[in-house]
Amino acid sequence: MADLSTNFLGIRSPNPFWLASAPPTDKEYNVNRAFEAGWGGVVWKTLGSAGTPLVNVNGPRYGAIHGPDRRLLGFNNIELITDRDLETNLEEMARVKRNWPDRALIASLMVPCDEESWRAILSRVDRTVCDGVELNFGCPHGMSERGMGSAVGQVPDYIEMVARWCKLHSDLPVIVKLTPNITDIRFPARAAKKGGADAVSLINTISSIVSIDLDNFAPTPTIDGKGSHGGYCGPAVKPIALNMVAEIARDRETYDLPISGIGGITTWRDAAEFISLGCGTVQVCTAAMTYGFKVVQEMTAGLSDWMDEKGYASIEDFRGRATRNVTEWQYLNLSYVTKARIDQDLCIKCGRCHIACEDTSHQAITSMLDGARHFEVIDEECVGCNLCVNVCPVENCITMERIEGFDPRTQRPIPAEYTNWTAHPNNPMRKEAMQFAPEPMVREAEPAE
Repeated sequence: MADLSTNFLGIRSPNPFWLASAPPTDKEYNVNRAFEAGWGGVVWKTLGSAGTPLVNVNGPRYGAIHGPDRRLLGFNNIELITDRDLETNLEEMARVKRNWPDRALIASLMVPCDEESWRAILSRVDRTVCDGVELNFGCPHGMSERGMGSAVGQVPDYIEMVARWCKLHSDLPVIVKLTPNITDIRFPARAAKKGGADAVSLINTISSIVSIDLDNFAPTPTIDGKGSHGGYCGPAVKPIALNMVAEIARDRETYDLPISGIGGITTWRDAAEFISLGCGTVQVCTAAMTYGFKVVQEMTAGLSDWMDEKGYASIEDFRGRATRNVTEWQYLNLSYVTKARIDQDLCIKCGRCHIACEDTSHQAITSMLDGARHFEVIDEECVGCNLCVNVCPVENCITMERIEGFDPRTQRPIPAEYTNWTAHPNNPMRKEAMQFAPEPMVREAEPAE
């Protein structure tokens, strides 16, 4: 059986699945039940400064986007950081860590952007004997208007400054949680590293309004006829999260920066994809809020089974293996030519491939043959875009096949050698010699102990 245990910044956990800082990690009762269910770690719901607790709204806090089958695709929330007393949270954290020494316990923190506020809370968090701190520079609503959360995460200089304070005033590992509400995720990641942060976690939620109530003409969730932007998460944000993780993992300045992956992780496969891009752990929230804490048992079992099938003994055997295959568009192989192929035995003759191709693509699929309904690819028109594969309701009915030698569409030979846009004759900025994609910077696996 595969070994799912992780060692992230020296923080050990029995599996890579951590609950993200959110409502599921707001109190001792929840965290105990999460650990009983099998979660490898938790990031405690974000703590604020000592004193009068923060106030959350007392009405609806969540909005959602559903698929046709009522499956939750996207989740929006307007909840702020914990509204429980700081000392109560710290006492509970200390008890949890004492009772669960083999699980990871991280304190998420958000305080005003001055050194004394960070020094004060770090001195108190240190006494809980938690395993590390996560600096919440990602929350896009409520707290950002107060100069915290994403208001800090959108300014690399602030990230570097606060990370440096935290490393100065605490010996705990420091993880910087990054906001996706920024043009280029590499700049805040570089700033976190420059400030001495031990790792980054991403992505936090995306600023959003998920829907408008057309009876009241107000954003949802609605509080007394008014609504506000909130943080968007869930399965819908996974592609954005993967892209941002990949950007950090292959950047020459941050490729060796440890990453805790967050964003729409709902199944073991989602987790494996994040790990394959270099993540040492993954954090989950929406899936737990949708299906309950025991969803982790499906995740761990599925990941273990897949690893056994592939012959991976540990997480490190495949961590980061996808990073080297992420490149820029200009380096994609233009000599790689494909055509769609329809399996007539699997085809149910629904016609969706034909309609999609006919109306919105390249008119490369027939609808009739000898007066009968029949769908087949016209190689002379097919550009290999694979739109038909994605709209077909039958799995594996339409596949893509590479062809070599001669392209019936262009009426030209297909080059046998690799070619790309940098040297293409149509490129006004083309290079004289063939340019290959640069070798990616790949983080070396940590040595086994």
